[in-house]
Amino acid sequence: MKKFFLIFIPGVIVGFILLLLGGKAVRATSDNEYCASCHIHPQATTSWKQSVHYITPSGTRVDCIECHLPPKGEGHLVAKARTGIHDVWSKWTKDPDSFDWEAMSRLEVARDYVPESTCLYCHETIFTPELSREGEEAHLYYDQNSETKDLHCINCHLNAGHYIEGYTHGGNETFGLTGSTPELIFTEPAEVNSFDSFNEKIPGSPVSFNMIAIPGGKFRIGSPEDEPFRDPDEGPSREINISRFFMAEVEVTWDAYLAFYSQTAAEGRTTDTEGVRTGAEGVDAITGATPPYGQPDQNWGLGERPVISITHHAAETYCRWLSQVTEKSYRLPTEAEWEYAARAGSDDPYFFGGDPGNYERRGMAARLRKNDTTVINSFVIYRENSSARTQTPDKVKANSFGLKNTLGNVAEFCSDWYMADTYSLWTDGETDPVGPDSGTEYVIRGGSFRNSAGNIRVADRNHTRKDDWLRTDPQMPKSIWWYSDCFHVGLRVVCEFDKGTGNYDN
Repeated sequence: MKKFFLIFIPGVIVGFILLLLGGKAVRATSDNEYCASCHIHPQATTSWKQSVHYITPSGTRVDCIECHLPPKGEGHLVAKARTGIHDVWSKWTKDPDSFDWEAMSRLEVARDYVPESTCLYCHETIFTPELSREGEEAHLYYDQNSETKDLHCINCHLNAGHYIEGYTHGGNETFGLTGSTPELIFTEPAEVNSFDSFNEKIPGSPVSFNMIAIPGGKFRIGSPEDEPFRDPDEGPSREINISRFFMAEVEVTWDAYLAFYSQTAAEGRTTDTEGVRTGAEGVDAITGATPPYGQPDQNWGLGERPVISITHHAAETYCRWLSQVTEKSYRLPTEAEWEYAARAGSDDPYFFGGDPGNYERRGMAARLRKNDTTVINSFVIYRENSSARTQTPDKVKANSFGLKNTLGNVAEFCSDWYMADTYSLWTDGETDPVGPDSGTEYVIRGGSFRNSAGNIRVADRNHTRKDDWLRTDPQMPKSIWWYSDCFHVGLRVVCEFDKGTGNYDN
């Protein structure tokens, strides 16, 4: 017994000392100065000190660990150890100058660094007296759906912990063409009398854009079975014929879409599901989008950047409006037309050549290789060179047809319903095939700024995800015009070669 006490009592004392020292170590490594010793990026500290969690009406300051670690008793120490090891390793192995703060500030990244429990620990009630009607609706939607739809407070409050210039959230935001009144407003659309590229002009606006004459021809859609990163829905490959058509040189820009928005914005008017006015103005007048909920451009900028956040319905309505104001036949491309134009005569994975395996950087081994990405970087805006956002068309070269950004920047809506084995419906030698007669999601093609090289091959296929892309929209009913959770898809228009463009045989 005496021996037991000689061992037990010192053990208790040592344990108590270790516990005491451990507590002090936890406290010493939990203050803001200690966090900043590893997070030496000035943007992080500066934006935190400008945020509403630092500058509060009560004078209470929210510290780093209160947002970035779960509360004590909910995995706090485990998360602290894991985060600490990661941060120390990053400080030792990474160059601070290479850190892309804007990319790390994006919602899909930030959600991994802000546990939901931290928000709810301080904000015990989400129904406060100062809430607006829109805020009450949004918080009610969160309260009823947070467990089943993986909602997160920072979906709407992304700038709470770190200030983001120009960021807005909540409520339907009215926006439009900015700047001074332009001197030149087009009164007539382009007149086209032959199958040649032309510059379309949107009447009532200062906006014009180039339409490229795409000659008809034969090509093989899909990819061979041995193409790197190939997915099963890229086959069976078929040789098909495509009739000539016009396609826009670039993806529809914010300037072009806002010309449509400013001339047709619904502002709450009742519309049917096809975007046609049901009021006294008659069914021939196209009604455009209602105001978006939040900032649809993600504060990346408008102008020549591609329009994003719009639904497939909005894209089709834009095409119908454009047809009406220009007296031509504009529409979304079929999937077959899109791939034919994107390939521009090439049978390779990319229209500019190269092996996807040499461009792809998935996996540790690939990231350690120093591959020459000069070629792909000159033609494509993708994950490795996009700075996690869309870019303007002047950043890339065109394919041999004269089209820019067919791959990367934003993925592009097609008119076809998506089906995994669409090509099995077609036969070799078929002309201008289209997808299935019905479906639940639409085809999107081309990949985007957030995709790696393997997913921006010409043959790569994808599709819309309507429910996921409207997951955080608190409006009832949900918007038919704006996606609340999709910022990487846009559109490119095609124009038929018919009477409106000089082909009087059709």
